[in-house]
Amino acid sequence: MTDEFNTVSEDELHAYVDGQLSQPERERVEAWLERHPARAEEVRQWQAQAAALKSHFASYARSDDGDRTLVATGRAAPKVAPPPRGMLRRVAAGLLIFAAGALTGLYAPAIVAPDRRLQIAEEPETLPRQAQSAFLIYASEVRHPVEVGANEQGHLATWLGKRLDHALRIPDLSAFGFSLVGGRLVPVNGKAGAMLMYEDGTGQRLTVLLGRNTENRETSFRIASQGGVETFYWIDGGIGYAVTGEVPRELLQKVADECYRQFEGSSAS
Repeated sequence: MTDEFNTVSEDELHAYVDGQLSQPERERVEAWLERHPARAEEVRQWQAQAAALKSHFASYARSDDGDRTLVATGRAAPKVAPPPRGMLRRVAAGLLIFAAGALTGLYAPAIVAPDRRLQIAEEPETLPRQAQSAFLIYASEVRHPVEVGANEQGHLATWLGKRLDHALRIPDLSAFGFSLVGGRLVPVNGKAGAMLMYEDGTGQRLTVLLGRNTENRETSFRIASQGGVETFYWIDGGIGYAVTGEVPRELLQKVADECYRQFEGSSAS
């Protein structure tokens, strides 16, 4: 079948970004994007923008008993022509700029590692937001979630460690049922950062993000929650760490504690 007849529409691309396609449809779109790298890059930008908007506005999400009535009323409303696609993108970009400057994060307390006191963030924290955005973008990828796979773990640790300028030990999370998928280079605070991805037997994924601590300050263990995605994070010396997932908080806490223990052992050796 030629590419002319095996095409993907603009609506399908937006449905793909919004997670509204079935698994077969997602696979068809991903196969098409592999043959069209320019559109693939555009879709990645949409995903990044959508993830950032979701993260910034999650604290404003509310449900109301009158929502069903509002939806039912909306169905009877007259149809209007949709705004031009370029206008929608400009509006989204404007909202993102406004959110970045005006919104503050909502961070929930939880009991964590006994030797590291939990604190509630009093101001916006960039590390957990970047970790959550990276998780939302890459954890849902089917074919290319990482750049270097688990079969090259030695190379992965050396490569990411060199870019971070920090000796990197890849945590072993098999005790919690998670095996390494691989990792990739990601930007953190405008510098080279590292993201490691893990997966359990059911396909549930979580990520571990590492980035340079540009302010060189210490923080206690903290937790950030946005739109159902939770992140345990801490800063130790020159590196910030963040463990992110949509798994039960108790499990994520245990994983974060284990990562902290293994990373601390790595820095001490």
